[in-house]
Amino acid sequence: MRKAICLSLLLATAACSQGGQESADYSGGGDSNMTTFDAQEDAAPAATDAASRSGPRPPGVGPTAAPGVAFNYRYAFRLPNSRISAAQEAHATMCEKLGVTRCRITGMRYSVVNERDVSASLELKLDPAIARAFGKDATKVITDAEGMLVDQQISGVDVGTSIERANRSRAELQDELERVNRELARPGLSSVVRDRLLSEAASIRAQIRSLGEQKSADEESLAKTPMAFYYGSGKTIPGFDEPQPLKDAFTRAAYNFLSVIGFLVIAVATLLP
Repeated sequence: MRKAICLSLLLATAACSQGGQESADYSGGGDSNMTTFDAQEDAAPAATDAASRSGPRPPGVGPTAAPGVAFNYRYAFRLPNSRISAAQEAHATMCEKLGVTRCRITGMRYSVVNERDVSASLELKLDPAIARAFGKDATKVITDAEGMLVDQQISGVDVGTSIERANRSRAELQDELERVNRELARPGLSSVVRDRLLSEAASIRAQIRSLGEQKSADEESLAKTPMAFYYGSGKTIPGFDEPQPLKDAFTRAAYNFLSVIGFLVIAVATLLP
């Protein structure tokens, strides 16, 4: 009987101990889960606030490497007036540090549009291999200056096909020129035939020169990628915003109407006894 009572007490004690341990484990796990959840809740608004400050993000997709395609990059930024000059200078410095063989400034402009707005631009020619990374770094300069990217355009022209076509055409013209030269080398040609052949040879040479110039231009566009930055602080950013004549006309009309009303109010107040 005593053995049975002792065994029952031992079992009860073990059960209480196990239950207390399970309660402790659940409580600890609950606190850990709650802490993690609270941390996630605290982090989410912070990430949202950071995203809202920097503005909408452009798609992180760049042009796929395409041999023979000449790309052209254009970016439009909007940022506070006081920071436009510094951002433009920062972009110019980025280019200068790369050296003229990899980046060259081809144009720069800064102008005060009115008493509160500023617009500026910077034009570059870059090594195609670094153009995309340069554009991303330049955009980061703007977001760090409390600005935002408002427009991005990347266009491409398949100049590789044009170069191949020019090579074929030039080879055909060269064969034609050699045929004409052989005709000119024949003895006993009349002056009329000789003049005709000379004129034909001159025309072929002019076509060959034209094809050579076009090919050189295409090769240059492959070797150097144009990139343009447009900076603005007001509603208009040159190069991107489309003109809105009807809206502008209504805006001016409203401004003139309010000016007239203001003048009449002043006149009435002055003439009243």
